[in-house]
Amino acid sequence: MGCAGSTLRSGASFEDSRLAAIEDSRFHEVGHHAQFEDSRLAAIEDSRFHEVGHHAQFDEGGRFKQLPPANDDAKLLVADHPSLGVIRLDYDYPPALGDVDHPGSFYYDVFYRVVPGLTFELCQSGELPDDVKQRFIDAITWLDEQGVAGITGDCGFFMYFQALARSVTSKPVFMSSLCQLPAVVCAYAADEQIALFTANGESLKPMREIIKKECGVDPDDTRFVIVGCEDVPGFEAVANGDRVDVDSVVPHLVRLAEDTVAKHAGTAKPIRAILFECTELPPYSDAVRAATRLPVFDSITCCNSMLASLMDNPRFGVNNWHLSWDGAHTAHRFGDNVPPHLKGKLVNREHPENIARWNASLAERSSFSSAQQESIGRGSRKL
Repeated sequence: MGCAGSTLRSGASFEDSRLAAIEDSRFHEVGHHAQFEDSRLAAIEDSRFHEVGHHAQFDEGGRFKQLPPANDDAKLLVADHPSLGVIRLDYDYPPALGDVDHPGSFYYDVFYRVVPGLTFELCQSGELPDDVKQRFIDAITWLDEQGVAGITGDCGFFMYFQALARSVTSKPVFMSSLCQLPAVVCAYAADEQIALFTANGESLKPMREIIKKECGVDPDDTRFVIVGCEDVPGFEAVANGDRVDVDSVVPHLVRLAEDTVAKHAGTAKPIRAILFECTELPPYSDAVRAATRLPVFDSITCCNSMLASLMDNPRFGVNNWHLSWDGAHTAHRFGDNVPPHLKGKLVNREHPENIARWNASLAERSSFSSAQQESIGRGSRKL
């Protein structure tokens, strides 16, 4: 288990067990079914139409197509395709695919809003000064006005502000992956344990009371095993705000998960599920699932389950009652959507690596011919 190419018990390599996001290459394979060309969904099978996320349809050229309705349900087509709203810390770093701050982690559109002055340290404290609190409220309101279907945060410590966010909007609010905990607990017996993985094991302790209040469970209960990832080689980049080398961290994170499960195997309280609290842990979820064969819940599964409750299920019932998504995420840079008069309140600036990526994408985009631009189409939602 010592390298990225090590073989999992399933026989699949770490490289094959996760989403292959090969930067700077023209095509990217996702889940063995869809490919991205310059962040756009393109069809790879021989058939003319392909269903992506059960909603968006594309022809062989990667162009969005809307299939004609099979019945009179078309007259019910009145809603936008569900999208996600994300409150961001005043903090920028190069997010990996699977991170909440990477829009490519989702099969629906995402709107981001940074809260100026709401740094990681302030979020971790659980207390907001009045001016930052008002900016947080304004950010929630702005996301609500964009028509998002639900709102989350890009840091597990946003659990402290779950109630505040909920008081501002009638949309579902799930500021932390811990919001899934009640359902996970209900799924298992009292003598079956759940491992809670966090960036730092000690950092979860001060959150005990807010977790009890908001989730109705006590993280100090013996059915929970708290696992800190602070000593995982390579994961220290999270604390430093640097790019995490996912390939190098995968085997170490998997080993930690396997050792944790093995420690409790054969006891009266075996581990039956894993929940990743940190928003930078989902890139490793698939590898841990493959290695342990246990359910792994994270911030992505939390968002997906909530938004799925507002999506059309094309397999039965009324269909075509909301718009399809064209597979193009709304472009976002750190500080976008912040009102001009508040941009000066930003404590941090855009990470240099993200600036370089953005400039490279602009240069690549400008090289497209007008015909290519026409075939790509514009906008995040279409009929």
